[in-house]
Amino acid sequence: MNVLEFYFDISSPWTYLAFHNVQPIARELGVKIQWKPILVGGIFNTVNPSVYEFRKSGSRGKHQYLVKDLGDWARHAGLDIRFPPSIFPINSVKAMRACIVLLEDAGDDDAPMTRFARAAFEAYWARDEDISTDSVLVAICRQAGVDPDRVMAGINTQAVKDRLRHHTDELIARGGFGSPTMFVGGIDMYFGNDRLQFVREALIKAKQ
Repeated sequence: MNVLEFYFDISSPWTYLAFHNVQPIARELGVKIQWKPILVGGIFNTVNPSVYEFRKSGSRGKHQYLVKDLGDWARHAGLDIRFPPSIFPINSVKAMRACIVLLEDAGDDDAPMTRFARAAFEAYWARDEDISTDSVLVAICRQAGVDPDRVMAGINTQAVKDRLRHHTDELIARGGFGSPTMFVGGIDMYFGNDRLQFVREALIKAKQ
């Protein structure tokens, strides 16, 4: 079976769109998604610091258009995304570690990690909840039907911390600079929700 590698951080609304939109493509084509949680802030700090400069002093007109563009994409996908939430950018470290804890169970779009990530995206981007707090993460676990005690214990283990750091460093080493980043065939990289048409075409070509 073909594999689509999907590097992601819940703190990005564009990643929420891609997370939602890529799964029907994978089902249609019989492709397995290899989810790879990362810390996008670590990537920005290392290879893409211009993101912070734009947030600080970027074009007002461009920012207004980005908000409109996000709204257009959200309506197209049938998602409720509100930008900016009251806490932005969010510290997503614990949420992404939780994804790592649940990663071993991931296998399809109803696997524990996928359910947790979907619920976390919804909590932050639709309901403006602070996913950096333990109480919100526990509620997300319960909504996703996963054991909150297991998750909350797991996010503090060194193995989970190391694996999240490894995914982040791995993406940097492969030329990535943000979230979401996808790879088809191990070397063919795509960035952003608006590249999914090309991802689909690449997956079809890879199957031939």
